[in-house]
Formats: sequence, C-alpha cells, structure tokens
Amino acid sequence: MRTIMVMFDTLTRKYLPNYGNDWVYAPNFQRLQNRCVKFNQFYSGSLPCMPARRELHTGKYNFLHRSWGPLEPFDCSSFEILSQNGIYTHLITDHSHYWEDGGATYHNRYSSWEGFRGQEGDRYVARDVQCHIPENSHPLNKQGISVTQHYRNRTRQQTQEQMSSVRTFDAGLTFLSEHKDLDNWFVQIEAFDPHEPFYVPRKFRKMYGLPEEETLFWPRYGGLPEEYKNDMELCRKEYAALISMCDESLGKVLDFMDEHDMWKDTVLIVNTDHGFLLGEHEYLGKNFPPCYDELVHLPFFLHIPSLAEGGECDALCSTVDIAPTLLDLYGCDVSALQETDGRSIKAVLENREAGKDHVLFGMHGSYTCWTDGQHVYMKANAREEQEVYEYTMMPTNIRGFFAKEQLQEAQIVNPGRYSNNVPVMKMPAKTMSLACKFGDQLFDLKADPEEEHNLCAESDCSVFREKLRQALKEAGAPEEEYRRLGLA
Repeated sequence: MRTIMVMFDTLTRKYLPNYGNDWVYAPNFQRLQNRCVKFNQFYSGSLPCMPARRELHTGKYNFLHRSWGPLEPFDCSSFEILSQNGIYTHLITDHSHYWEDGGATYHNRYSSWEGFRGQEGDRYVARDVQCHIPENSHPLNKQGISVTQHYRNRTRQQTQEQMSSVRTFDAGLTFLSEHKDLDNWFVQIEAFDPHEPFYVPRKFRKMYGLPEEETLFWPRYGGLPEEYKNDMELCRKEYAALISMCDESLGKVLDFMDEHDMWKDTVLIVNTDHGFLLGEHEYLGKNFPPCYDELVHLPFFLHIPSLAEGGECDALCSTVDIAPTLLDLYGCDVSALQETDGRSIKAVLENREAGKDHVLFGMHGSYTCWTDGQHVYMKANAREEQEVYEYTMMPTNIRGFFAKEQLQEAQIVNPGRYSNNVPVMKMPAKTMSLACKFGDQLFDLKADPEEEHNLCAESDCSVFREKLRQALKEAGAPEEEYRRLGLA
C-alpha cells in the first residue's frame, strides 16, 4: 500500500467547482471527481491550524481540553504507529507553525521530513533592515510585525518557482519519482496556501482582472464594517487567485499518478484543516465568530484502489476520522490510537462499520458545536466569566510559553481518556472568545444551508442541548465544560 495526502490550509469548500462554484478556475480539483469519492458531509473538529493537526495524528478531539499546542508526550500519533509497523512516512511542508513553540513536536513523528521557509509571518529573513511595505495598504489588511516579516520573506520569493508552496510540491514530486516503484510508504505534501496572505504571481492575478499590486490580500480577523462591504469582491478574487495556483500544483501530482499508473495501487487523500470567512455573516477570518459552515464544512476527497472510482459520499465524517482510516488502510490495529473519537472512513465505505450519527467541532474556550448533518447546534459559554483550563504537559502557545501566572496555578490531574490516563498539568486558560456576544446558534442545514436564520429564539433547544451533553460525555469532556456551557 502507498498513500499520498495532499493537504491545503484554509481551503474553503464553496470556492471549489466540485461543490458548486462556477467562477474560480480550478480544473484539477474538478479532475478529482473522476478518481476520488467526493465527501459532502465532512467537518473539521478543532479549530484552527495546529489543533486540527493534533486530531490528524491522534484521532481525538483537541478543543475540549487544549488550545493551540504541540503534540503531547501522552499522545499516540498515527504516523508514528505506521512507522513502527514498517510503513515509511514522510512529511513535506511549508507550514511554518511546525517549527514554532506551539507545533514543534508534530513533524518529528514522521520517519523523515522536509520544510520550506517563508510563509506568512514566519520569522525567516532578518527583518532588522529597511523593508518596503506599500503605503496603499487597505484598511482591512493585517498590520504589525508579521506583515513586516512577510515583506522581508518575499524578497526571497520573487518568482513562482521560488515560492515555498511551489517548492513543497516540487519536493513531493521528487519523492514520488524516487518511490513510484516501492511499496509501504506514506507521503504528506502539505501546503500552507491558500492561507492568507494571498500572495500570488501575476499570471494568476490576471485570471481575475486583479491590479498589479495586492489590495485587500491579508484580511485581518474581525467584523466587516458596512463601508467596506463592496470591497469583498476584490478580496475574494485575491483568495481565488491563490486557489488557482494551488490547483496548478495539485495538477502536477495528478499528472504524475496518471503517467505512472499509480491509481491502481496508491491511495490519494486531498483535505484541509478549516475554511475562511470573506465577508459572509459580516465577518473576516476565523477564530472569533461562530463556527459557521464556511469555516467547518470542509472539502474532502479520497481514492482507494480497492473501491469504485468517483462518486459521492454523504456519510458524516470529520478530521478525527483520518487517523484511524490511515491505520486501517495499512492493516494496522486502530486500537493503537487508544479510545479514538474517529472511525475508519474505509470501513464505512466498505460497509464494515456504520457511519456516525453526529460529530463535534469547535474552539477551545469558545463555541462547542454538534451536528448530525441536518442541524447544527453551536453552544456559547453561558456567562462572560468563563471556567476554562488547559490540560497539558507542554505549556506553550503558538509562539512562546504560558504566562507565569498560569504556571503558578498548575495542578496535577488525570483527565482520563483524553490523556490516555496519564496525569497532566491543569491550569487556567487565556481565551479571547466572543461566543457570549453572539449567543447560541441553531440552524437547519436543509432549509437554510447559508445559516442565515438562527432558530434558537423560536425553537425548543432542549433536545439539542441533551444531544450535545451526551456527545460531550462520549468524548470525555472535562466537568467544567458542562458548567461553562450551562449544561451541568
């Protein structure tokens, strides 16, 4: 068995032709439907980037116990398990969070890895020298040190060939050329694109009639002021141009598989971690608004040689299902993950296991959400003052360590299945949740797929509260989560 996983960051489902988009140029994503099963009910679990990757490794929900953080010493990594069972695993990525404090233990779980620097605010090129930043930056663009860093990084990415995501795919093709005649391997070709900033060569900008210089290409997270709503078309085109560059890179992988007849013996997975809001629900970005469909309802494609090519699947699936699926593909014991929240998608497609009747998703200290594919129930914290804790052996944030005040209040506890019954530190979390501002949300996805009409005010939500309570119990949520959400 051989597996290629092509993973993009921040790939919003509604921008792909496979899911109904009629203006973004992405013919290679469209090609996927000839060979892959397209999943219609695939959801994220924990938002945003590194919490999703922890689920990719462990098959367990991250957001109920931990914010952004590294893989923990007590975690069971699917990629490490594969390596221990004689499967060579290789990671190729330009996702700079892998070598920062809050993500520095993930890439080491693979047999080997390659990294390409320079994305976003990656502290890469020395920025203590003068750097040109355009003065005509749009008011909604991100500001600060990461922007300065981005423009310094760009000095080494002047052409498409120099761009880190393109180099990532080039390295992926090198791996494939060296391994096309070998067996028992897994390669993860992971691009940070189309994550913002939407930095893309001119040829892709021309496709959408964009000006020479970027205008609204790095939207800061927050509400969308009324006076800038008309600018969203421009911002969406900036994003679409970067998707088109990603599409070109994806096409090279598909061409290689065609040329070397790899579809007969190689699994292909194309996935993402989360989406992005570009003016929908009057918001930009992620992290702070409710977990709307654009953020959590994800594109997902899977080709398994032993199964029929093409088609669609309406089974309810989630990021936590990928880890057990990988182990199942290689005949490894899924129980090695220890009490996973996931289920093998391969087993579901082969009718060896029933599909799920619900999935959870959310962000630590913010919304905790439940869906059965028909309804989405998003539960906000019941009061502004929250009771939220971090359960960890690795007290790091995205960059830097936990505050001294947090460390001074650390307790040693055993959170059960979450830590595989290993005692960990429990300490107060620092959250920036706005969930209390927005309140609870309930949507009927069949009648209201754009999630424009919150049903909470006119519906009896008690049945959904109970469904969420039971789902949290199954997932081993900490006791304070019930109190925080008003479910105790």
